[in-house]
Amino acid sequence: MEQPALLEMQNISKEFPGVKALDGVSLTVRPGTVHALMGENGAGKSTLMKCLFGIYSKDSGTILLDGKEINFKSSKEALENGVAMVHQELNQALTRSVMDNLWLGRYPKTGGIMVSEATMRKRTREIFEELDVHVDPKAIMSTMPVSQRQMVEIAKAVSYNAKVIVFDEPTSSLTEVEVEHLFRIINMLREKGCGIIYISHKMEEILRISDEVTIMRDGTWVATRPAKDLTMEEIIRLMVGRELTNRFPPKDNTPGDVVLEVENLAGKYTRLKEASFSLRQGEILGIAGLDGSGRTEVLENLFGSMTRSSGTIRLHGKEIRNKTPRESIKNGFALLTEERRATGIFGIRSILDNTVISNLKSYLTGRICLSNKKMKEDTAWSIAAMHIKTPSQTTEIRSLSGGNQQKVIIGRWLLTRPEVLLLDEPTRGIDVGAKYEIYQLIIDLAKEGKGVIMVSSEMPELLGVCDRILVMSGGRLAGEVHAKTTSQEEILTLAAKYV
Repeated sequence: MEQPALLEMQNISKEFPGVKALDGVSLTVRPGTVHALMGENGAGKSTLMKCLFGIYSKDSGTILLDGKEINFKSSKEALENGVAMVHQELNQALTRSVMDNLWLGRYPKTGGIMVSEATMRKRTREIFEELDVHVDPKAIMSTMPVSQRQMVEIAKAVSYNAKVIVFDEPTSSLTEVEVEHLFRIINMLREKGCGIIYISHKMEEILRISDEVTIMRDGTWVATRPAKDLTMEEIIRLMVGRELTNRFPPKDNTPGDVVLEVENLAGKYTRLKEASFSLRQGEILGIAGLDGSGRTEVLENLFGSMTRSSGTIRLHGKEIRNKTPRESIKNGFALLTEERRATGIFGIRSILDNTVISNLKSYLTGRICLSNKKMKEDTAWSIAAMHIKTPSQTTEIRSLSGGNQQKVIIGRWLLTRPEVLLLDEPTRGIDVGAKYEIYQLIIDLAKEGKGVIMVSSEMPELLGVCDRILVMSGGRLAGEVHAKTTSQEEILTLAAKYV
């Protein structure tokens, strides 16, 4: 006999100026199940969940929780009524401790007035022990890697004893070991009777963890199927409305002469202890490694956004300093950062502003005037080339889906015509169709003679797109492999070399 619904969202519609984000979408979640929500960027997944969570107010439709109609006006109200959400973009108080972030807005108090640090510490440890999370409750959030901050956010959601928990791209910042840990937590919640809504672009995860899958496209419901009846090919077809036979484009770039030489690169205040390597024209060089291995630090030290303690950088045989990002941009470098919300986008500014910001000098018509016409033309090119879904160039970038925000940033850097493109997790939180487009862009840049260095946590991505792969371990370069001849096992063995 089929279980009664824990959550029902019936015919939900939501419209923003110039775009219908949701058009009569329905979703049913049963207790003790994991219900996956899939679709391309801009399909409406996050918008639907924000309507549930009280961040957006729906225009029409009905939401039932345990058979009772609800209409949350805020996320606080949602949490108090048993609905929690782990957001894709972390929004934490980075200068505060783990403990503060966990209990913000609901501090346990003594005598109804004073915050009880002892109670807070005790409850935090109990939650972490239950979830097997190994994080110091007193640690300051900004000192921790993204993956640990993500686990704190998951623990916070669980601490509300929620009936329904929404996970929005929860594994985008997690290593394979941490993903397994997350799945253990989800299975524990499932056994307790929680209803889990799981948003992800990683189809292997969806087919493994889910009971049911709902697929959306362009703000509409497409299908709801049992996960056991679906294949990756069928999911892709339903998501994009067409067949997508290959995950990666043909690799037809041909690496040429050495364009970049890096010797003894080390960071002054970072995990990076030593890395020496070269990059050729037209080459896509991957960087693999476990979380905390120093992958991101290689890019940040190259770009001058981190202070180097040592290292020599040569571009076309000539030594350059790259002490600051401004100097690096002048030297033909571009850096796509790991955390787009924190260090990539200007949230309250328009698509146009975010697109042209790194290339303003090229739009000068005098000493202080900018050519609005040229900026609009370049933004139109970026929107078309990157297939960005946006109502207009004047739309605030924060209103776009995470994947479309990423495309705007990539378009921004392409306008600077870089010689060396540094990409840190370029497809994080991006759907399979958009990933293919970004892979094609990366390969096309390599074919134009650009050198590309790409950090990724996704092993198939590194093997499918890169020519060579550097493997970092414990802040050191542990080895170098060729993508055509290596294996995931060899890469993981090197990644554990200095741990």
